[in-house]
Amino acid sequence: MNKNLYNVLNSIADEYRNDIFNGARNYVEIDIGKRAEALGYPELKKRYNNVNAVVPIRQPEQGMKVRIDGRTFVNYARYDAGIAVPGYVVKDAGMPHETFIPNEHMILNFA
Repeated sequence: MNKNLYNVLNSIADEYRNDIFNGARNYVEIDIGKRAEALGYPELKKRYNNVNAVVPIRQPEQGMKVRIDGRTFVNYARYDAGIAVPGYVVKDAGMPHETFIPNEHMILNFA
């Protein structure tokens, strides 16, 4: 288990804890590399730069929205907090997970 990566993913989950809704069509993306850098893990920033966590949210955010084909999320895994990440990320973190099953069309919200 990569404890630092686990901490990064949990910080994302903590930030959105009250907004996460499994099965939601709306979602926001959080750059794992940038979050790792903000938390003081520069080695993770290099490896996970431009790798996004998908956070399904209850309500749409204000701002621009883009409709995304759900097939975009092939090989994504959802871990206990309800957030989806590429399969290799959750395996690197050593977290229990299941296959992420997105809606046919998802709506990316830019905050």
